[in-house]
Amino acid sequence: MSFINFSSILVRTLPRTINAANQSRQIHRWVAPTLRELKRRREKMGPEAELPRSGHSDWNYNAELFAFGRRLSEQFDAKLLQQAFTHRSFIAQEEQKQAEVGIEQPELGLKDNAELIALGGSLISQYVEAFLLTALPKLPQEGIGAIVERLTSEASLAHISRHLGTKDIILAATFPVTETLLADTIKAVVGALQRSSGDERAYLFVRDFVCTQLNQQDVNECWAIEKPLDLLREYCQEKKLGEPEPRSIGLVGKNTLLAAHKVAIYCDKQFVGSGFGEDVDTAIDEAARDALRQLFGTQLHMKPLNFNLGFEDVARKLSRKTASKQA
Repeated sequence: MSFINFSSILVRTLPRTINAANQSRQIHRWVAPTLRELKRRREKMGPEAELPRSGHSDWNYNAELFAFGRRLSEQFDAKLLQQAFTHRSFIAQEEQKQAEVGIEQPELGLKDNAELIALGGSLISQYVEAFLLTALPKLPQEGIGAIVERLTSEASLAHISRHLGTKDIILAATFPVTETLLADTIKAVVGALQRSSGDERAYLFVRDFVCTQLNQQDVNECWAIEKPLDLLREYCQEKKLGEPEPRSIGLVGKNTLLAAHKVAIYCDKQFVGSGFGEDVDTAIDEAARDALRQLFGTQLHMKPLNFNLGFEDVARKLSRKTASKQA
C-alpha cells in the first residue's frame, strides 16, 4: 500500500521536475555587443555636462524654498528668502534676455541679495566673536580674531552652504556655482533670517552651523604664533605675572641624531609650562607655546567648548562690540 502511494506521488511530481529542468534563464547573444557599442559611443562623446537641478521637469522653485526653511526649522519671510538666493548676475542675465527679444524696460520683480550679503557677513562675524569671547574668556583678542577669520573664511562658509543644500537653489548666471557664490549665499540667508525672525534665531543659526566647526578641533591651530616667547613676555608683563624664565630640566640622547631637550618656563618661581625639542631653542619655543596654552585656557586636554550658549549668554559681549563700533 505504501508502495502505491509513493508511486502516485512520484508520478505527480515528475512532470514539474522535467519542466523546471527545461526552463533556464538565458541572455541573447545580441545583448553583449549592444552594451559594448553603447559604452563605446558614451566614451566617444565624453562626460555628460552637469545640469542644474532647475533643468529637470519636476523642478518647483517655490517648493524648494519652502523645503529649505523647513529643513532648518526656521521661519523665513518668503520674499526675503527668495531674495537671499538671487544674485545680481542672474538678474542681469534675465534683463539681457528680455532686451534681446525687444523689451525696452525689462521688469523681473526680483531684488538681488547684495544688501543681505553685507548684513549677514557682519552678523556672522559679530555672533562668532561674541560666542568665542564667552566660551574662551582668557584668550586675547588676537587669538579670537584669528579663530573668527578661520570660521568666517570663504572656504568654511562655502562648505557649510554646500552641505545645507543651497547649491541647487541659488539663482546665478554661472553654473556650477563658485565658492564665492556659496559663501555669499549663506551670508544672505543669515541676513534674511535676522530680518524674518530676529537676532536670537540668527545667532542660534550661526552658533549651530558656524561655531560648531570647532568641535573636536584644536583652537590653537587657528592662531599661528611666530615668536611665542616674546608674546609670553608681553602677556606676563600685562598681567603682572613676573618675567618668564626658561630652564633646562632634561636632556636625552646627547650628541646623537635623536637628542631631546626638555625646557620648563617659570614665572615668579611658578611653573607655567614645558616643552621638548631637538635643540634648546626649539624646546624653549615649545615650552612657551605650552605656557601660553595654560594661561589662555586652551590646553590640549581642555574641556569641549560649550555649544549650548544661548543668545542671553553672549548678549553682553555682543552689546559691548556694538557700542565700541558706534563710538
